[in-house]
Amino acid sequence: MRIGELSERTGTPRRLLRYYEEQGLLVPGRTPNGYRDYAERTVDRVLQIRGLLEAGLPTRAIKKILPCISDPRMIHVPDAAPETIDLLERERDRMTERIRCLTRNRDAIAGYLDAVRDTDGRRDGGRCGPSESVAV
Repeated sequence: MRIGELSERTGTPRRLLRYYEEQGLLVPGRTPNGYRDYAERTVDRVLQIRGLLEAGLPTRAIKKILPCISDPRMIHVPDAAPETIDLLERERDRMTERIRCLTRNRDAIAGYLDAVRDTDGRRDGGRCGPSESVAV
């Protein structure tokens, strides 16, 4: 399939697909006239890449683990290099810290909302009008 179809089927902009190719995450075939030609399985591969990126993994880590993921539900790692393991451990730890930070921020916002609603006593959810202010 051509890049436009892959873009439509995965919801991924063409420019981003070309970036994945530049990073070595995708390797399309080429037609005689030079157009990219993607195999059907590339749809799943793009979705995997996007999921890993959304999880916070950088492309350098994805490039190392992508060959180990033949099926979205199965990871096969025959001989993981020590530097790959180190990279993944650092990324896991970074993600864990990010989750902690997001949880603290969510809880702070929830606490703020509860305080505004409880101390305000108004039915409008504590929203301030144009001339009102709330002490924080």
